[in-house]
Amino acid sequence: MIVNPAAYDGDIIWQPDPATAADTQVERFAEFVRGRGVPLEAGYQALWQWSVDDSDAFWSLFAEFAGVRLGGPAGPVRNAAPMPDTRWFPGRTLNFARHLLDGRDGTAIIAVSEDGTVEEVSFDALRAQVGALASHLRSLGVGYGDRVVALLPNIPEAMVALLATAAIGAIWSVCSPEFGPGAIVSRFQQLEPTVVLAAPGYRLGGNDRDRRAEVTQILAALPSVVEIIWVTGRANSVPVPEIALSTVSWEEVVAVPVDPEYSDVEFSHPLWVLFSSGTTGVPKGIVHGHGGALLEGLQMLLFGGDLHPADRYFSVASTSWVVWNSLVTSIGVGAIPVLVDGNPTYPSIDRVWAIAAETGAAVLGVGAGFVHACAKTHLVPQRDHDLRALRCIQVTGSPLSADGFRWVYRNVGDVWLASMSGGTDIAGCFVGGAPTEPVRVGYIQVPALGVKVESWDDAGKSTTGKGELVITEAMPSMPLCFWGDTDGTRYRSSYFETFPGVWRHGDFIELSERGILILGRSDSTLNRNGIRLGSADIYAVVEALQEIAESMVIGAEIGPEGYYMPLFVKLTEGTDEDAAKAAVTEAIRVHLSARYLPDEFIVMRGIPHTKTGKKLEVPVKRLLQGASLGDVADLGAVDDPTLLEEYAAFATAKARALAAP
Repeated sequence: MIVNPAAYDGDIIWQPDPATAADTQVERFAEFVRGRGVPLEAGYQALWQWSVDDSDAFWSLFAEFAGVRLGGPAGPVRNAAPMPDTRWFPGRTLNFARHLLDGRDGTAIIAVSEDGTVEEVSFDALRAQVGALASHLRSLGVGYGDRVVALLPNIPEAMVALLATAAIGAIWSVCSPEFGPGAIVSRFQQLEPTVVLAAPGYRLGGNDRDRRAEVTQILAALPSVVEIIWVTGRANSVPVPEIALSTVSWEEVVAVPVDPEYSDVEFSHPLWVLFSSGTTGVPKGIVHGHGGALLEGLQMLLFGGDLHPADRYFSVASTSWVVWNSLVTSIGVGAIPVLVDGNPTYPSIDRVWAIAAETGAAVLGVGAGFVHACAKTHLVPQRDHDLRALRCIQVTGSPLSADGFRWVYRNVGDVWLASMSGGTDIAGCFVGGAPTEPVRVGYIQVPALGVKVESWDDAGKSTTGKGELVITEAMPSMPLCFWGDTDGTRYRSSYFETFPGVWRHGDFIELSERGILILGRSDSTLNRNGIRLGSADIYAVVEALQEIAESMVIGAEIGPEGYYMPLFVKLTEGTDEDAAKAAVTEAIRVHLSARYLPDEFIVMRGIPHTKTGKKLEVPVKRLLQGASLGDVADLGAVDDPTLLEEYAAFATAKARALAAP
């Protein structure tokens, strides 16, 4: 039931219905655990505490609860090595694709094209295509540890290709086709793939985008490739280019149905390589194993989304965002993923709500930026669409503001709003939602089960206030390694250099009785007069204003004692700049402190992001500190390269002004 749609920050805005609590996956698991002899008290907090105090028992019982069948001789749940050398279920075997595909029937996938065409793919058809592609890959000599990569949008063929690659024990990686050629090459060249699946074009914003020249350029930089499989069905106006490689069409590969054969692999056998945003330097290739990725994905979907068999799961994601991997994994809990090709907000932002209604989505996953954008409009989804099937909205990508919470409960209705935060690093979440707990305005509800998340100060001491987000116990989905990082140096320096033996994620977090706040990246934390403030605090205040469409605050140490803190803003249409500046100044004074008033209020035509929607705070900070654009960003990995060039020009002009006598 909704308690108070106009609740203030930190107040309860939604309470779960006690009558349905027993039907949640969290409560079902708690009863399952008690049935195995664990003396577990009632409530999520007790379940979480047990899950981190006895994580071996938790992950072992969870695997059983989720129906994950492990082969090989029974043994310890993990080896005795500390992070980052912990290995889970040593000697046990499984296959990611087998768990997702075996023994299931009915509808497997709902695919929605940008033109509104809806296609349903049955499990029989999905298995037949996975088996056919897996057989074809084996005929090319692709096997354990070989790499299969794809340049594909969010379409069923991409999902088939991942599952076929996993079925034979090869290693998968995918890039969304709108990435620039340089960004794609910087990823795939590291992997030396044997086979590439690619679309010569794709549809976005009502137009077929011709990518033949870019794909040809990419393939020329990948000499290890022996064959390319062309996937052409989604953008018929773009023909296949002529290339000097063995080629075959998707239709030829899957023409004859084949029952899939699954290779049993060790629990930690590499499944996929996910890449960091890659805005600076060579993107990190993050390697996850079959078992770890499966367990983390299942627990996030079951407990963080309360997905049940036959639920439709619509998550707005491109193939380059780790959220897409969760979409694929959802069939492993019996849910039906809704794949949306093209731009999900074309021709308007309301299309997401329309698709949720048309497909009967039970769980909708969106970025916080989408909710904030909706809040700047007059949309009332519960009035305009039939959302009776919708139980849960998952929000990730960046912190959701208090106004974002209130907008959902005013305009969408009685849903469980699960704000969550995790990362590509673990292919999952550190903190998120629980359907049995109240939702408080502005706060993430709970730490995820099995995740011992803490807030540490600079001295490495646990604090109940603001601090570094750390994980003090190993998780099965922590990376096996970074690709090509043979001695583990880059992996250790990324997470374990600050606090040896403890995972430091790089986020600023605050834990309290009300819940959890993620306060932005700790490497972009604002520091005025020795007092630290997360950038998310600024955004929560500034982006709540009707005048501001989006903002980005930077704290840059310039010179031996200087500290420059500009606020970049994109104004809403028709807003007067002076009025916006006055509103921002007043809001920061009232809700934060005058010490956090920006040194400069700068109107830009937009805020730069990665392709997956992360604000480019650190690259812009480095630009302001004098770095060149080529050193701070791969323009092929950002959403609007010309916009970032405008920021670089601003930084150059600012440096000249600061250097002037």
